[in-house]
Amino acid sequence: MTVLAYEIMTPSIKAVPQSWTMDRLARFLTDNEITGSPVTDESGEIVGIATLKDITEFRWNATRSDAGKELTTEEQQEARRLRMVLFEEMGKVPVEVRDIMTPIVLSVDERTPVRDIANIMMKEHLHRIFVTRDAKITGIVTTYDMLKVISDEELTERCARNN
Repeated sequence: MTVLAYEIMTPSIKAVPQSWTMDRLARFLTDNEITGSPVTDESGEIVGIATLKDITEFRWNATRSDAGKELTTEEQQEARRLRMVLFEEMGKVPVEVRDIMTPIVLSVDERTPVRDIANIMMKEHLHRIFVTRDAKITGIVTTYDMLKVISDEELTERCARNN
């Protein structure tokens, strides 16, 4: 018997509102020991996903120094100084989750075979994918959940039998 999404998914999803600040999101993820969370709009519908990677990329892009070779050393220093000024000013206006989230929400049905989920996650370079029933999200499968297939002998045997 094939192992299906609903058998390994995490049914409780910790979602965050898109209006939260990036700093509040970072605290939430850290406090809950997770690396990403679905993002909801005002009506509670999931509209995207926000991760620690999104926070890191936002901050890195604001401070990086990648001026082209066509700029002189002085011009590169001035470009970096201007980026830092902009970053400091942006810090005065809270960046919201909606500004850094990934608006694409990939999902699979609860009855999707785990092997298919693994293939999607590998192809799309995902660490998590939502699980749905009748177009409503009922859970999430993360890379941690996929490890259940390996650590649970019965699940491993069921996957091996279905090659």
